[in-house]
This record gives sequence, C-alpha cells and structure tokens, in this order.
Amino acid sequence: MRRLFALPLLLLFLLLGSTPASAHDATTKAHARLTGDGTDVTAELELEYDLLMKSAWLYAEAYGAKGRTEQLHQLRINHDAVTEYVTERFAVAYDDKPCAPSTAGDGDIRMRGGKAFAVLTLVYDCAGGSGGEHAVSSALFPDQETFVHSTETLVTYDLDGTEGSAVLFAGDPTLRTAQRQAAHQVGEFFLLGTEHLLFGLDHVLFLTALLMGARRLRDVVVTATAFTAAHSVTFLLAALGVVEVPGALVEPVIAATIIVVAAANLLGKGEDRFGKWRLPVVFAFGLIHGLGFAGALDIREPGSWGLLLSLLSFNLGIEAAQLVLIAVLFPLLTLARRTPAARWVAVTLTTAIVTISLYWFLDRVWGAAGPMGSA
Repeated sequence: MRRLFALPLLLLFLLLGSTPASAHDATTKAHARLTGDGTDVTAELELEYDLLMKSAWLYAEAYGAKGRTEQLHQLRINHDAVTEYVTERFAVAYDDKPCAPSTAGDGDIRMRGGKAFAVLTLVYDCAGGSGGEHAVSSALFPDQETFVHSTETLVTYDLDGTEGSAVLFAGDPTLRTAQRQAAHQVGEFFLLGTEHLLFGLDHVLFLTALLMGARRLRDVVVTATAFTAAHSVTFLLAALGVVEVPGALVEPVIAATIIVVAAANLLGKGEDRFGKWRLPVVFAFGLIHGLGFAGALDIREPGSWGLLLSLLSFNLGIEAAQLVLIAVLFPLLTLARRTPAARWVAVTLTTAIVTISLYWFLDRVWGAAGPMGSA
C-alpha cells in the first residue's frame, strides 16, 4: 500500500518542485481596449515591457531596463522596432479589409501586478461605409518566440455601439464584432477560469491541504462553501476596481495560507484540526485567494459593470474546476486514511506541500523586494 501511494506523491513533489515560484508566471496576458465608430478605431495595448523588447529583437539594455524613466527612454528610441513588431501581430479589419495602423505618441509605462507594461496607442484608418463589421486579430507573443507560452489577449471593446469582451489565443485569434454572442463570451471566460484553477498549482495545493483536514462529507461541504463565498466576494470587488491590493503582497500571503493549513493537519489534534475556527479560517483565507484570482484575470476597468458577465463566467469556471478537484481528491484521501500507511501518506504529502509553498513564499517575497530596490 505504501508503494501504491509513493509513486503519485513522488510525481507530485517532482512536478511541483520544478514549477516556477508563481503559478501565474509561465505565460503572459496582453490587454487591448478598442473604441471607435465605422472607419476610425483606436486601440490601447498593454504589453509586458521586457517581453515586448525581447520579441522586437532589441538589445539587453532595452529589455533589461529598470525604472520608469529608463523604460520610457527605451520605448522612445526603439519606437520603430516596437511599432513594427506590434502592428505585424495585432490587426484590425473592417468588412474584411485591413485597416492601416499608425501610432499616437511614444508610449507609456504602467505597472500590473508588480510588472512593467508598455502602453501603446494605435490608430486604425479603415476604408468603407457605415454599418460594417470589425474584426480584431492578435498573434502577440506566439509560442515560437520561446519567451512565454499560451499567450492570451484580453480584449474589451466599444465598436459601433456594441460593447463586449473576449479572450484571443492561438486556437481562436480573431474577434468579429457583428457575430459576437453572449454565449461565446461566457464560454471563453468560463474556460479561462477553469484553466486558472487547474493550472494554478498554488490553489490546487491549498485545496488539497484543506481536504486533508476534512474527515466527513459535512466538513467538505462547509469548507467548499466558505471558500467559494469568500473568494467570490473579493474577486468581484477587485476585478471591478472597488478594492485594490498589490499582487506583490497577495501572492506571498497566498503561499503562507497553504503552509498554515498544511501544517495544521499534522500539528492539530483530534478529528478537526481547526475546531471551531475552521469556518472563519477558511473564509479569511478564501478572501485572500479571491484577490489572487482577480490578479490572474488582470482586467482593470474600474467601475465598468459592462464586464460583469465575463467576470461571473470566469468565477463560475473556477467553481466548476474546484468541484472537479474535490470530487477527485476527497475520495483518494479518504481511501488513504483507511490504510495502514495513513500516517505515512499524510506526513509525506504535507511535507511536500509545506516545502514547495515555503519556497514559493520566499521567492515571491524576494521577487517583490527586488524590483523595489532597483527602481
């Protein structure tokens, strides 16, 4: 029986130990806001600064620039190379005819989650009459460049009186405004939410640690309900711009919550490791994870209730993935507790979770301190 559980535990340890300290840093998200009517379209793009400079084949002094002043300087002197890269990969068409892009200004720098993003404004001149259809396509930061993978472009638009949002990626890189339906929008953000939870290994470890401390089905229901309610509240408030907490603070605290819950499974006594504190502890930690979910989606449109459908769809995707994980993990953990190797499995799994989460915590604290010190 020990051998039965040893293999998945070893694979878990090797897999998680080889992942980056932040479960959200393996890829990037480009952001685009488009407004216009008929033949005139303005697009404001936000692209991760260092990736943009690397992808434009610029030298280390450009992509390695630290501090707003130097980054703005590099954007200005490398204006032509940056513009060429972006306009070749982000396109707007009107009635299937390409619109001619031009830049407005040299660009700006904006911070997102502790990272510098270049803000570029493009003006598209489209030929044709009124009543046509706009198409927006993105091929920014493709996998072939090897700097990142699975890049997604989050688009919000107000074109020809039609508002909406979309997620563009390699498998579906084009948005057509006239054909856009709410069901498509819901599906995109629902899938984005499920992917985030399933591939956001910090949240997977947190759920695993919570389930290790749950002995009865009632414990699972209470835990899942408290966690869902809490993270839904802070996710929506943060995504709508009502509250704002820096990612440099949220990410280390998320890692700390995993350590606390996992350690409590070994150090606590009795059937329920948290006792009467289970509900408030899970709820409080859920509030923190909700801020992490909002940072992962990274849509910043303060007061824009037009995005509410996308936000709710993303959150529903998180809930669906959470239910799938619970349905898989809880029976396995229950089975493990009924074997002679129960204590050995608990100690090994907890040790792996605490070790990985401690590494994440230290790395995220160090990473947050580094840029501030060099700014």
